[in-house]
Amino acid sequence: MDVPEVRGPFVGTSAVVVRGGAVLLGRRKGAHGAGEWSFPGGKVDPGEAPEDAAARELAEETGLLATGITTISWTSDVFDDEGLHYVTLHHLITADGEPQVLEPDKVESWTWHPWHALPAPLFTPAHSLVETGWRTPGIRDDGR
Repeated sequence: MDVPEVRGPFVGTSAVVVRGGAVLLGRRKGAHGAGEWSFPGGKVDPGEAPEDAAARELAEETGLLATGITTISWTSDVFDDEGLHYVTLHHLITADGEPQVLEPDKVESWTWHPWHALPAPLFTPAHSLVETGWRTPGIRDDGR
C-alpha cells in the first residue's frame, strides 16, 4: 500500500469551551475525522491571529460568541490517510448561550462532556491535547 505524500503543515485552531465541568464537543461529518469527536475549530486564515480564528470558528460552527480567550497549548498531528499535517493551536474559551449546529454538513451535534469521560474516538488534535496532560481548570480527573 502506498502512503500518500504529506502536505502541510497547515495551521489549525480549536476552541475548548468549558462550562459546568464539561467541554463542548461535536461529532464530525464529511471531512477528515468523520465520526470522531472534536472541539469547534478550523484553519487559521492568512493574516488572522490564531485566537481570532478560534473565536470566528466557534461563532461560525455553534453561534456562540467568545467572551474570553486564553491560549492553552499546541499540537502537531499528521493524518496519514489524508496525507495532511496540521499544527493546531488550542484555546480555552468562555462563551454564553447554547450551541447550535450551524454547519450540518460538518458536524452532527454539539454536546457537553466531562473531561474525565470524553467520548471516543476523539479527533486527532483533541486526542493529542488530552495526551499533553492538560486538564480543564479546577476540574480533577474524576470530575469533582
